[in-house]
Amino acid sequence: MQTFIDQPRTPAIEEAESILRNCVHCGFCTATCPTYQLLGSELDSPRGRIYLIKEMLETGKATEKTRLHLDRCLTCRSCETTCPSGVHYGRLIDIGREMVEEKSPRTLIERLMRRAMLSTIPFTGRMSVALSAARLARPLLPKSLGAKIPEKQDRAAMPRTSHSRRMLILEGCVQPLTAPDTNIATARVLDSLGISLINASGCCGALNQHLSDSHGAKDMMRRNIDAWWPYIEEGAQAIVMTASGCGLMVKEYGELLKDDAEYAKKASRISSLAKDISEILAGEDIERFSHAGRGMRVAYHSSCTSQHGQKLSGRIEALLARCGFELTQVADSHLCCGAAGSYTLTQPELSGRLLNNKVASLEAGKPEIIATANVGCQMHLASSTSLRVVHWIELLATSIKTN
Repeated sequence: MQTFIDQPRTPAIEEAESILRNCVHCGFCTATCPTYQLLGSELDSPRGRIYLIKEMLETGKATEKTRLHLDRCLTCRSCETTCPSGVHYGRLIDIGREMVEEKSPRTLIERLMRRAMLSTIPFTGRMSVALSAARLARPLLPKSLGAKIPEKQDRAAMPRTSHSRRMLILEGCVQPLTAPDTNIATARVLDSLGISLINASGCCGALNQHLSDSHGAKDMMRRNIDAWWPYIEEGAQAIVMTASGCGLMVKEYGELLKDDAEYAKKASRISSLAKDISEILAGEDIERFSHAGRGMRVAYHSSCTSQHGQKLSGRIEALLARCGFELTQVADSHLCCGAAGSYTLTQPELSGRLLNNKVASLEAGKPEIIATANVGCQMHLASSTSLRVVHWIELLATSIKTN
């Protein structure tokens, strides 16, 4: 793709132009883009959004129309999996969105809504208060909205272990409140393999990054690096990630902080140590879990951040099959469920349509349970199905006998 950019060059513009020039207009991305499948509009496809970003870079201008179509992108990165030219679309859309915020300011209500999300969701204490208030208000809310408010979860204590092998595990911001069993199950599974876990609190920064607050995201990255670094120096072997969205974000710390003279080297090290729990188990003897499933029928939803972002497609499914679970067929498994971080709040209509399609695909195989790899997907799916929705690591943990 040719570009003719006639405005002052910044590192972001240079990076965006480099990504744009890899696009060859082939259109393969349109076949796997969830929003294009729903809306049929070229501007709601990756290729169309690339043209909008190109136009903005060349003219230095953006309109509400530009912002609308960039906002509708789920950042699912399904297009990256399909693209034969290796276009780093996920990074390009982040750059494009941040530029739009400057060139086409939002309405006051939109700005307040985004500020409310950024000042609440990444902070577990504040989010706990917000969820409590939402539960009290549930009877007054529309049924569809009330269904999205998770019930209060009792949080058990992490197992106390003292193995010589130690790893950090990211607690995250929302997962401790909405799916605390995930990390408890992970700790039990790794304990049985001779690995102790150390809690690493804090938000990964993904919400800020994808809501065009890159400065806030980088501040969170630096705080996390400072908090985790002493454990790395003491010999922690990995940073275990159980939320695939957080995992993808932490794996990108090195790239996002590459120009930070103080943190670049540490960020690169942190990214290299970040491992999805499935990657940890791939290097362990998991024979003890070979009969954990006992033929249970499971519909596995492969989160976008797992299959398209981290490129772990098929790995978790194979692991579950090895452990005796019967995986049902799920049509269009490459398409997003519509959770996509804050997408359920910023684009509720499109999010709901994607959710209905995904739940129909998951339920079609008559599973006993639905499993996934990301807390956002887990909450989103649970709001629209009567089946139990869990993180897949919980399925393995149920086979461990408790004292």
